[in-house]
Amino acid sequence: MKNRVKKLKTEFKENKGKIIIYLLLRVLIILCLILQVIRGEYENVLLCLLTLILLFLPFIIEHKLKIDLPNTLEIIIMIFVFSAEILGEVNNFYGIIPFWDTILHTLNGFLMAAIGFSLFDILNDKLKSIQLSSIYLCLFSFCFSMTVGVIWEFFEYGMDKTFNYDMQKDEYINEIYTTKLDNNNKVVSIDDIKYTVLYDENNKQLVNLNGYLDIGLNDTMKDLIVNFIGAIIFNIFGYAYLKNRKNDKFIKNFIIKNNIN
Repeated sequence: MKNRVKKLKTEFKENKGKIIIYLLLRVLIILCLILQVIRGEYENVLLCLLTLILLFLPFIIEHKLKIDLPNTLEIIIMIFVFSAEILGEVNNFYGIIPFWDTILHTLNGFLMAAIGFSLFDILNDKLKSIQLSSIYLCLFSFCFSMTVGVIWEFFEYGMDKTFNYDMQKDEYINEIYTTKLDNNNKVVSIDDIKYTVLYDENNKQLVNLNGYLDIGLNDTMKDLIVNFIGAIIFNIFGYAYLKNRKNDKFIKNFIIKNNIN
């Protein structure tokens, strides 16, 4: 019993920061959940419950897969989930704070590249007969990150089309370039659009927009571009780490390790 208590104390001391942030975020999510119940926002209640589950996933993954997630990586993942779901969706930071979505997608590109990098790095350690080059490992990491980013955009598009959501955030634009207005397939440009008026089939005015409404294309492409940037940034550091593992202290905070003795 004493040994168990001693082990728990040692574990807490080693992971103090991670545990404090985990508990703090759970308290904030539970308070947010209660507030959403009072307001009758039951869709947001489900998001809060989902976030509570997602916060616990890293601990389950570590135990089941017998891997060691660095504390820095776990903390950033937890803050990322909280920022995306509770701040972004429930509290509408996506609409209130400019570039909130852009920041999160850039971070996602970085984190997914770190996870892809770690998966292949672990495989590289196991397969002594086959040693993958540093360039190949970084290329896999980059492709892994971009694939996750593309799948997420598929998910957003699917949710928008199936359930009439707006996960691919719409935005106003003031110019369009299209061949739809020309029978000879030439590009027609319409500049300085001040407003757009929409009518139904009975010629009844529905809404007056402050420009032309882009229905998610710009958002999707921006998300993929910043995901690309995040993945590139990680792999620049990742390549340097592979060339000098002992002295690279920064990237070690994002590299998952095999925990099998």
